[in-house]
Amino acid sequence: MLMPRQKTPDLTLPLLGGGTFDLSSDGADLGTIVCFYRGLHCPICATYLKELERLTPEFAKRGVKTLAVSTDGEERTVQMAEKIGAETLRFAYDLSLAKAREWGLYISTSRGKTSIGIEEPALFSEPGLFLVNSDQTLYYMSIQTMPFVRPHFSELLAAVDFAIDKNYPARGEYTGEV
Repeated sequence: MLMPRQKTPDLTLPLLGGGTFDLSSDGADLGTIVCFYRGLHCPICATYLKELERLTPEFAKRGVKTLAVSTDGEERTVQMAEKIGAETLRFAYDLSLAKAREWGLYISTSRGKTSIGIEEPALFSEPGLFLVNSDQTLYYMSIQTMPFVRPHFSELLAAVDFAIDKNYPARGEYTGEV
């Protein structure tokens, strides 16, 4: 189980447009938002990622970089980036199911074609949203078992402002006896 204030798993993946994303050397002043999404087949993911794309410049002003990641390969990831009109949001692809599990993500099986007529992969990860500090320790996470009811990026942006203003630490760090 991932714990706040503890190091997250490593994450190194190919990026659309070339290069490699490496969480350990991402270089964000404050941290990196890692948004794991279900894949091209998910219409809710597209809407969700459009909002992250829209707010990426605001996160950047606060020293926070953004990344969208799925188990999709390069071709489907290109299609998702095009679908949402990505200009500033970075996309990584080829997340292994083993790495998804290491991050605590739930894995689902295919139910065939979705409501938008795109075939689900045989296995894929469900959504997860993480804010990882620049030292690769976990600040915030939300893991979903379903595509519905995800954290709002505008609320996360306000939380980042609050955390900066109040020097607010990551919470949920206690691991002792209860």
